[in-house]
Amino acid sequence: MSWTEIVIEVARDHAEALSDALMEAGALSVSVEDADEGTDAERPLFGEPGMEPTEAAWEHSRVVALAADGADYAAVVAEAATACGISTPAYSLRPVAEQDWVRLTQSQFEPIHIGKNIWVVPSWHDAPDPNGLILELDPGLAFGTGSHPTTRLCMEWLEANAPQNLSVLDYGCGSGILAMVAKKLGANPVYGVDIDPQAIESARYNSERNHCEIDYYLPEEFANAARQKTYDVVVANILSSPLKLMAPMLSSRVAPGGRLVLSGILERQADEVAAAYAPFLKMSVWAQHEGWVALSGQSAATK
Repeated sequence: MSWTEIVIEVARDHAEALSDALMEAGALSVSVEDADEGTDAERPLFGEPGMEPTEAAWEHSRVVALAADGADYAAVVAEAATACGISTPAYSLRPVAEQDWVRLTQSQFEPIHIGKNIWVVPSWHDAPDPNGLILELDPGLAFGTGSHPTTRLCMEWLEANAPQNLSVLDYGCGSGILAMVAKKLGANPVYGVDIDPQAIESARYNSERNHCEIDYYLPEEFANAARQKTYDVVVANILSSPLKLMAPMLSSRVAPGGRLVLSGILERQADEVAAAYAPFLKMSVWAQHEGWVALSGQSAATK
């Protein structure tokens, strides 16, 4: 089947409403781009992982609607414009070439080398170094494939401080990637916790594929589980705001002499996150990468 893109340039105030109206009018999908992309007027939008920008539009926005080849494009645009209460805008058409979309998508995800010896390898690739610490992991719904600096920082910390025969808690486990790294580095037992049931399902699936015995829980399940109450290593790669709120809880999960590792923190947020943990643990910047930092600290040998 062939497709055609309907391309419309609109002001920011109309981009979201027009996008919704195009979907209602029969478009198969709609995206919004910066019409000034590639020029001096280009303005990027930024958001932290899990916290997207509040408005996915630009001062000069380009709305791109996908339609079946041969559709009544003029009628789709006119119907959408009427629903938005705006004049029918000018538009252009551009054909979408036939492609092997599965192969194209897969080509965008290559093996990722992290630290000295860790490789995150999609299932359709061979491991570049069969002797490395290999994680077979495909991009999915849960956060954590090793491509983001915060995940990378935590993985590098685990590799540099291998938790051989130590208990590990991965709080905010996402795809389970950090829990699996810990397990492959000799940690035992290993637990993962996440608020998202989809993440728990994804983490369990990934751990099974990678032959890692790890128990995963939703927070309430974890709080009620008759498991160890403290851990030799606690790692939490979330975001600065929840990390600050969870300071008492996460600190209480660190065993005497244990280590706490936090990431999901921008460089400018490091001091305020460390201050939130100061009553419990002294946290300091362990490493930084692309504007993000990982904090680490160690509890007293006895509590």
